[in-house]
Amino acid sequence: MIVSIKDSVKLFGISIMACCAVTVCNLFLNYYLDLKAMADQINPMAQVFYDAQLMTSKVVCSVSGGCLAATTVVMLFFYIKHYIDSHSKEIGILKALGYSDFRIARGFSVFGLSVFTGCLTGWLLSFLLMPAFYRKQNAEGYLPEMSASFHPVLLFLLLILPTLVFGLIAVGYSVIKLHQPCVNLLKGIVKAKGKNRDGKDKKDFVAEMKSSVLRSRKTLVFFIVFSSFCFSSMVQMSASMKDLASEMMGFMIFIIGIVLAFTTLYIAMTSVIRSNQKNIAMMRVFGYDSRDCKRSVLDGYRPAAYIGFVLGSLYQYVLLKIMVDIVFAGVEGVPEYEFDFPVCFVMLVLFVIVYEGIMFAYGRAMKKIPLKQIMSED
Repeated sequence: MIVSIKDSVKLFGISIMACCAVTVCNLFLNYYLDLKAMADQINPMAQVFYDAQLMTSKVVCSVSGGCLAATTVVMLFFYIKHYIDSHSKEIGILKALGYSDFRIARGFSVFGLSVFTGCLTGWLLSFLLMPAFYRKQNAEGYLPEMSASFHPVLLFLLLILPTLVFGLIAVGYSVIKLHQPCVNLLKGIVKAKGKNRDGKDKKDFVAEMKSSVLRSRKTLVFFIVFSSFCFSSMVQMSASMKDLASEMMGFMIFIIGIVLAFTTLYIAMTSVIRSNQKNIAMMRVFGYDSRDCKRSVLDGYRPAAYIGFVLGSLYQYVLLKIMVDIVFAGVEGVPEYEFDFPVCFVMLVLFVIVYEGIMFAYGRAMKKIPLKQIMSED
């Protein structure tokens, strides 16, 4: 078995994604089911607020849960492709010995354990938050007092089913990626696009190197965009929660946004540097300094990062506008919501400082890549 349980532990990014998704979804779905069970006890005067709470739960679960689930799938694909690329020789030997693609791919089902770990953590965490969450949701006293109930259907939908589904997705995608000649795997052949041109000056080489890195690592571009998107949308949204919902909701959104942003950014940047170690080493051998290496490997992702920030700003505005003007229309005490330009500007400045600071740190880390070890690798 080439894929072990120890390998699945390394997929911490998937576990974090699953934990955040299940925490949010179980909070709101559990609250939704408990509210539905009290439908006959709702005062007609509180009917509008009751309907708005039900709608909020469905919107939050569908939007946040769907977004995080899609990102988890992309991250799972990335990990599988990265694992196959880094273990191509071992896999090629197994195929040469007569192992079928499906037989090898079955081992990737253990990647579903990372989803199980994240879902279980999020499910338990949500129950720790539920008492305070229920109190905050009914802080105005419009609804009858209620406590959180245990719903077995949510245990199946948010813990057991995702583990099985992601395990099957891992096996299916692995079969697709393994469907290639074993000679290619043994030699580590990677298809690359682009033309080789001679006679370039230093500036042209760095620019082409930057373009090549982006073309060969499209999935990492998605992670960069998603990281900036999470930081922008979640942090700005958390600033509005004090007036629109509660401080607890704002703090929860802030923590989830920061965790997702830094997790995906860490995965993307470390993967970029590791996959380009030999390129960086060769550039240093031919006299390029660390600034040129940083420009060729890291700076190409800067536009994607700022696009992610803009998309996150628009997303949180549209979502909150819909919640206030449509979902909570007619509910007394809900303030008007407009785009908060001062908060957006402050978050943009903070984002620039954090992002550029991290890129600077990774650029400095390139100097520490041992040339002898890299050049001696097969």
